Amino acid sequence: MSKKPERFPRTTENIFYSIYRISQHSIHTQILLAMKNYFDLTGQVVVVTGASTGLGLQMAKAFANQGANLVLLARRMNLLEENARSIKEEFGVDVLPFACDITDTDWVKDAVKATLEKFGRVDVLVNNAGTGAVDDAEHITDEQFKKELDIDLFGTFVCSREFGKEMIKAHYGRIINIASMYGLVGNMIAGSAPYHAAKGGVVNLTRALAAEWGKYGITVNSICPGYFYTDLTTATLDSEYFQSIAKRSIPLERYGREGELDTCALFLASPASTYVNGQNIAVDGGYTCV
Repeated sequence: MSKKPERFPRTTENIFYSIYRISQHSIHTQILLAMKNYFDLTGQVVVVTGASTGLGLQMAKAFANQGANLVLLARRMNLLEENARSIKEEFGVDVLPFACDITDTDWVKDAVKATLEKFGRVDVLVNNAGTGAVDDAEHITDEQFKKELDIDLFGTFVCSREFGKEMIKAHYGRIINIASMYGLVGNMIAGSAPYHAAKGGVVNLTRALAAEWGKYGITVNSICPGYFYTDLTTATLDSEYFQSIAKRSIPLERYGREGELDTCALFLASPASTYVNGQNIAVDGGYTCV
């Protein structure tokens, strides 16, 4: 009876293949180790608008947890100072609170100047400040519509333009616009045409800036949140009427929880998203997929 051949003959070719596999495994291990630090933002400077309460404050804390220094912008300085103190104590990062109306170009320019004087750089801008008018379209006044566009769309553009100038100089930057799932679709639950129009504008502004500024090493993306509790939304979301309809329209059958927006913001700010540009990412429990 002939001898059964070895399953893996130890030829020179197989020896070299084994060495190759070991080296590839080593490279993969190094990549996996590096990925552990993909969300590490130590030393980076993150500017967050609308950072006095709600989602803006939540995201600011998430960035601080990853080691980023912060610039907190909003109109209410007392809340910003309180937030800055608590974030410094909890996370040990440096925080600059700065009162700012994002619809006032001079005020935004002052915020840029203060940021550079304090930190000498800006790496990430989160355009989170916004408002929301809820009423049937036929009852919306000219003033309500203009105010919505002024804060949600014009303010986002002004901040992007002024902080973007510094990112262009540095040939690096991450801009994250907080749009809305209502910028992607309409709704039959509550009339909010001005909000839809403004956030739809933010969605396409995101694409436009991404296309223009990609050559400078700047990525521009937006997050389109679904229903999350904030100071502006709590009363509406807690109503029996809204809850009954929302359950039928959200596949996960619930609202977003605190912190569930943070991971997307961290991803877009981090080295993990270096090739993600011009995207509008819905974080909505599946609302826009049905």
